[in-house]
Amino acid sequence: MDRDESRNELGVLRIHKNVISSISSIAATEIDGVKKVGSDLRSGFMELLGKKIFSSIKVEISKNEEVKVEIPLIVKYGYNIPEVAGRVQENVRLALEKMSNLLIKEINVNVQGIERG
Repeated sequence: MDRDESRNELGVLRIHKNVISSISSIAATEIDGVKKVGSDLRSGFMELLGKKIFSSIKVEISKNEEVKVEIPLIVKYGYNIPEVAGRVQENVRLALEKMSNLLIKEINVNVQGIERG
């Protein structure tokens, strides 16, 4: 399932996984101490070309419309990693609930590295 779908009296509303990924990325980078959302080889290459993609964030939507998000992070040197990760989880949860009304099951943060701010 690539998108969350709901029906109302006017028709169908679909929220694609890319939208959930974009919201998650923006919410994560709002937190002090986050250098950037981690990237895989493809997204790193696309950034060199000037294109921003959020494919490094994994989104799963279950049949009962529960959302699971996995966010890879690069944290700035000198920041407390568990505190930064916890604030990222909370900010992503708030942003997704506010913007999409989705039921958030899990937000997993994987710290991939440390970089100087």
